[in-house]
Amino acid sequence: MRLHGTITLAALLAQGAFAQEAQRCADLTGFRLPSVEITASSRAETPVAACVVHGQIDRRIGVGGKTYYIGFELRLPDRWQSRFLFSGGGGMDGVVRPATNGLDRGFAVVTTDAGHQADPALRERDASFAVDQQARIDNGWRAIGRVTEVARAIVQQYYGAPAKYSYLDGCSNGGRQGLIAAQRFPLLFDGIVSGAPAFRVPYAAIGSAWETIALTAIAPKDEAGRPILSRAFSDADLKVIADAVLKRCDSKDGLKDGMVFNTDACRDFDPSSLVCKGAKNDSCLSSAQLAALKKVIRGPVNSRGESIYSDWPYDPGIASAGWRMLKLGNSQTAVPNSADVNLMLAGLKGYFLTPLNPEFDVMKVDFDRDPARVREAAEEMDATSTMLSTFSLKSKLLLYHGMADPFFSAWDTVRYFERVEQDNGGSARVGGWARLFLVPGMTHCAGGPAPDQFDRIGAIVAWVEEGRAPERIIATGRSFPGVSRPLCPWPGYARYTGKGPESEASSFVCTLPGDKIHRADSRSASGQVQ
Repeated sequence: MRLHGTITLAALLAQGAFAQEAQRCADLTGFRLPSVEITASSRAETPVAACVVHGQIDRRIGVGGKTYYIGFELRLPDRWQSRFLFSGGGGMDGVVRPATNGLDRGFAVVTTDAGHQADPALRERDASFAVDQQARIDNGWRAIGRVTEVARAIVQQYYGAPAKYSYLDGCSNGGRQGLIAAQRFPLLFDGIVSGAPAFRVPYAAIGSAWETIALTAIAPKDEAGRPILSRAFSDADLKVIADAVLKRCDSKDGLKDGMVFNTDACRDFDPSSLVCKGAKNDSCLSSAQLAALKKVIRGPVNSRGESIYSDWPYDPGIASAGWRMLKLGNSQTAVPNSADVNLMLAGLKGYFLTPLNPEFDVMKVDFDRDPARVREAAEEMDATSTMLSTFSLKSKLLLYHGMADPFFSAWDTVRYFERVEQDNGGSARVGGWARLFLVPGMTHCAGGPAPDQFDRIGAIVAWVEEGRAPERIIATGRSFPGVSRPLCPWPGYARYTGKGPESEASSFVCTLPGDKIHRADSRSASGQVQ
C-alpha cells in the first residue's frame, strides 16, 4: 500500500520502529546509579546499528584541583546475543576508544579511559594523572570492576535481561587488564583474551631504558655530536639479522616458509658470525652493533648479573617496521629527549618512579638502585599473581603473544604461564582453563612477517559456551597471502607433516618440542630441497 503518493506503509512502520528505538536509547540518560552520570545516549547506524552510551563514574576533584572520573562508552547493538564484552585499552589509557570490538558479533561492548582524561595532544602517552593517588589505583585495576559493574547494569536495563556471558578482550595494556581481571576479579568474566600483556610494565620500562642506552651508544652522531638513535641499525642491518635467524631456525618446524614456529629450537641462535670480516657493509654487522644487539636481546641486568626484566627471542620480525618503530624509531635527526618518542620511557619519567620525577634522565638509569624505585608502581599495576583457583572454577583464559614483539617480551609471558602451570596443578590441569599461543613474526599485538590475523574472540566463545578448548587456532596474514597456519597451545608448535599443500593449515600438526621432526625438514615452501 502507498500513502501520500510515495511513502509505503512498510516505510512508515520502519520509521516508527526507528523512532521508538531512538527514544528508548535516549531514555538511558535518565538511568540512575550512585556516582554514575550518563552524559549522552543516542543511536548510531555504523558500523553496526546500536545505542551508544557515554558516561562518567565517580566524578571528583583530585590533586591540584583537577577533575577526575572514570569515563566510558557502551554500545548496545540491536541484534544482541546476550553477551557482554569489556574491550581493553592501551598505552597509559586516558582515552575512551570507540566500543566497536565484537559489536558485529552481537556483543554489548564497553570501553573506558580507566579513570583519567589525557591531554588530546598526548593521548595514551599522558602520564600527568600519576600525581593523583586514586587515579593511579583506578588506572591500575579498579576501573575494570567499576566499569563492568555499571555497564552490565545498563545492559540489563536496556534489554530487560542480564548478559548471559561476560568476556574481556585486550592487547598490550588491555592484555594487562585481562590478567588483572583474572587475578583481582575472578568472578567477573567467563572468558578473557589477553594479548601481549603488559603485566610487568614498570620493569619493562627499565628494560627500555637499558636498550635505548645501549643503542644510543653506537648510533651515528649529528654535527652537534648528538646520537641519532634510528641509525644505530639500518634496515639492511636488521635484514641481515632476520635472514640469519631464518637460515638457522626456519626449517626447525619442518618447512622453510619464512616463519619460525619451533621457537624453542631457536633459543640457541648466536649472531656472532654476522660480524664483518673487513669494512662495514650492508651484508654484515660491526662489532659494536653485535655487542649492542646481544645486550638488547639479553635484557637489563644489574651489576651482579641478575635479570631486571626479561631476555628477548630472536625472530625474523626484527626486520619489520613495527620492531624498528618501538626499538629505534624513524627520526633521522637527534631527539633531545628520548622519552618524547618512547611511551615506555615517558611512563618511567612520569608514572613509574617513586617519588615521581618528571625531570629524571632516562639515559642515566642506575640498574642497581633504580629498579627498586618502580616497585610501588608495580604493586599497583602489575599482574603477576598465579593464585587463580577461583577464576579456574568456571572461567577460561586465552593468552597470545608475538615472538617479535619489541615492547614486551614473549619469553616473559612464557615464564609467567609456566608459573601458572606450576602453581595450579600442572600443565594438564591448567590446559583445561588456560592456554598460551605464540605467533611467529608478529610484532606488538599485530603486524610483522606473521600469521597475525586469527579469531581469538570466536575461540574464547567456543571454549566458554560449548566446551571446545582451542587445540589449534587458524591464522593468516597479509605478509603471506593465500597461506594459513595453525597456532598451537604452548609449548606445542605447528609442524609440517610432509603431505598436503604447504599453504594450508590442514597440512600441519601441533607437536611438542623434542618430537621427531619429519624428514621434510629441509624442504622449502616452494617444494625444492635446499
